Formats: sequence, structure tokens, C-alpha cells
Amino acid sequence: MPSSAWLAPLALVVAATTWGLIWYPYRVLEEAGMSGSVASVLTYLVALPPLLVLAMRRRLAAPEERGWLLALALVSGWTNLAYVLAVIQGEVMRVMLLFYLAPLWTVPFARLLLNERAGGVAWLVILLAVGGAWVMLADAGGLPLPRNFAEWLGLSAGMGFALSNVLARRLKSAPIALRTLWLFAGVVTISTLYATAEGATPGLVRVLDAAGWWLVFGIAAALLLATFSMQYGLSHTPANRAVVILLAELVVAGVSSRWLAGEVMDTREWIGGAMIVAATLFSGRMENHA
Repeated sequence: MPSSAWLAPLALVVAATTWGLIWYPYRVLEEAGMSGSVASVLTYLVALPPLLVLAMRRRLAAPEERGWLLALALVSGWTNLAYVLAVIQGEVMRVMLLFYLAPLWTVPFARLLLNERAGGVAWLVILLAVGGAWVMLADAGGLPLPRNFAEWLGLSAGMGFALSNVLARRLKSAPIALRTLWLFAGVVTISTLYATAEGATPGLVRVLDAAGWWLVFGIAAALLLATFSMQYGLSHTPANRAVVILLAELVVAGVSSRWLAGEVMDTREWIGGAMIVAATLFSGRMENHA
């Protein structure tokens, strides 16, 4: 379809922009007294009904898909919750860059679940990603480790994102609406368990006024838009080009975190971040050189 030549890249830009900005409304909800885990429950929960309708119009999960869909739901549930908690509690750009180490984890996951062997480009991706993380995280000669809980969450979210992408490739025959339904249900489940462990109670929703509820529904709509835009864009755009377009998320996150939160990265963090971005760019060529 000719329109996909411009519509697919536009869809990826919309998805990248949404994910680069989503941290801010979640922080607004936290400032209103709602924890990130409870906010995740609400924003993903209100998006489930339309997804259920869309999924039922296609088909239900085939027996051979259910195990993989459950794995996708659980992994994606943690990925999205960890991402939300990380961007609320940590410095947005550092969290984003740790998240963008995802290509590093894709290599072993693809080998384990898809039996894809790492080629020369994959090893270059690993080298750049590890080197970038080392430069960004090593402080005064110390070990290159995340410096707080938020950054550990961002790192784990990137690992989960890599694994969920590999699982999604195992499920490429399943309709997008069905995969998205399981993904959102997984976020609701994992976030509910996390919120319960934190001691949250249903009465916490009373901290929201009318504006807060409008924000919850707005985030839910944005999540649906980003998810379907991402799925459409990736299915109609070559991998090499898609990777470049999706890096717009880092640009949006960098500008918005500077403008809205006054966060600034130092030179060492920029150098390490550039190496991680380079690894992400090269990751789009892994399949062609495996």
C-alpha cells in the first residue's frame, strides 16, 4: 500500500515521541499522591476494554500460543512497570540510556529462544553497548554499576524489552490486538502485585480529582496510540530505518527532561550515551549479518 511509505515512519515518530514524553504525566500523578505502581494499574486497566473488543473481533489465542502469550504478558508487565517507576524516580536520560542497552540483551535471548547466532555486527553492538555503559556508569574509577534503584529498574526494563521483542517474534502470527491485550493485562497484573507489596490500598484512588482522572484516561489513550503505532510502523518499515527513527525518543526525552525537570547530563554521560546510541543503530543490521 503506497501510503505506508510515509505513514509507517510517521507512526514510529508518534510512538517514539509518546514514549519520550510519557514520564511527565506519570510524575504529575505521583506529585498528586499516587504511586507509580498504582498509576500503572489504572492507566493500563482503563485501556483493557477497547483492547478486549478488538481482540475478540479477530480470534482467541491458539493453544500453542498461550504459553508464549503468558510469557510475553509477564515480561512486558515488568518491563512497563519498571520503566514507569524508573522515569518517575530517576534522571530521565540516564534511565533512558540504560533502557537502550536492550540490543545488548537481545543477542543472548535471540540465541536461546530463536536459535539465532551472533554475527560480527552483533559482537560490535555488544562491544559498543558495554563500553558505553562503562563510560557512563563508572564513577571515579569505581565499578560501572547503576547508582540507585531507579537506574537498576531502567536496566531491568531494557532487559525485559529485549526479551519481550524476542517473544513477540515467536508470536508474529498472532494478531496485534491479541498480543497487545495480553501485554496490557500483564502490566495490570504485575503492577497490582507490586502495589500490593508496597502496601497500597484501593482507597488510594481517592487522591485523584477530576483533572487527575482525565490525566489517567489521557495516558491510557497515549499508551494505546503508542503501542499500535509502534506495531504498525515496525511491520511496514525496514529494521535499519526503524531503529534510526525510534531514536527520536531519546531526543524528545532529552529536551523534555531539560525543559520540564531541569535535568542536565555531564560530558562523560554524553560520551557513554553516544556509544549506546551507536550500538542501537548497528543493532538494526544484526539480522542482515547474522
